[in-house]
Amino acid sequence: MRTPRPLPAAIAVVAVAAVAAVAVWRPWEGSADAAGGPPQITVSRSQCGQGWTDAKAGRQTFTLRNTGDAAAEVDLVEVGTDKVYGEVEGLGPNTSAPMDVQLGAGRYAFRCLIEDTDPITGPSVTLTGEAKSGPAAVAVTKNDMLPLVKQYEAAVASGVADLAARTDKLKADVDGGDLDAARADWLPAHLAYNSLGAAYDAFGDFADKIDGADGFHPLEKGLWHNASAGDLKPIADGLADAVHGLQADLPDEQVDPNDLGLRAHEIMENALQFELTGENDQGSGTTLNTALANLDGTARVLAILDPVLKPRYPDLPQVRKWEDRVRALLTAHQNTLVTQLDQSTREQLNGAVGELLEKLAPVAAICEVRRSS
Repeated sequence: MRTPRPLPAAIAVVAVAAVAAVAVWRPWEGSADAAGGPPQITVSRSQCGQGWTDAKAGRQTFTLRNTGDAAAEVDLVEVGTDKVYGEVEGLGPNTSAPMDVQLGAGRYAFRCLIEDTDPITGPSVTLTGEAKSGPAAVAVTKNDMLPLVKQYEAAVASGVADLAARTDKLKADVDGGDLDAARADWLPAHLAYNSLGAAYDAFGDFADKIDGADGFHPLEKGLWHNASAGDLKPIADGLADAVHGLQADLPDEQVDPNDLGLRAHEIMENALQFELTGENDQGSGTTLNTALANLDGTARVLAILDPVLKPRYPDLPQVRKWEDRVRALLTAHQNTLVTQLDQSTREQLNGAVGELLEKLAPVAAICEVRRSS
């Protein structure tokens, strides 16, 4: 429901999806040092995964060299389990990129995913030794994610219907000149929107019309700074119109399966940046309430992703632990201005959200759809 942000040209990512770290490299020109540098692995339609010599277990770096004429993605997989131990994306023709991995004893192979070509698996290599394997994740397929996307879309549609009812009530308050009622109804409507998890332009142009420069925020400012009903009427009317426009547009929108994993982290990232700092407060003093609604949105996404995450992410219980900790802190301080929190509470809250974000960081990598056949 957002326009995907394009990856920068030729980004190389080694996905360590089972722990809270994702390392990023950019491809570089050149080749491995022939006198003992990293093994140079060929990436092409005719020679996928060639060049792995002196195979051994442990920490090691490969140089992936695309000798073909099309961009490629390269995975290092365990033969038999299909676990992905390393990944490089956007490797352009005649470019190279390093892949750093930790491998235990077992059989491995490079898989080349080249544009307009079925996946190609190179020769398998057997490693021996006592070293333990590093993080890995079983590849998630589009078939794994599509039912979850449908659940998410249904949840969003239900949430937008509730939002429409609440913004209609808010509009009626303002149109009728009852600003006390409007102040009482503003927060439930605003929380209904923020619990949808509308992070990073999830709703396109509707996001600004509802909760950006237009919509809820100028309405909040006017309601808590003595604006007249006449001045607020066009804002409330525009807000309601935008919500109904979003509702009408939803059936025509499609969620990219990869966006669902991103959403889990980005919702709370937004909360940290805009709500826990008080930046978004326009007078109501309710940014901590909004952060709690953002946490609800995160929890909804995680619940939907649970079938994919549970068998792939050992730290998922830690996500639940820190989610509960953040929820307890935000619940205890609802309706409190951020600036009125004492230093100890602010440190506890910021620390808990930071830990939660760290545990959420691998979710996008784990849930990324990968071609394997």
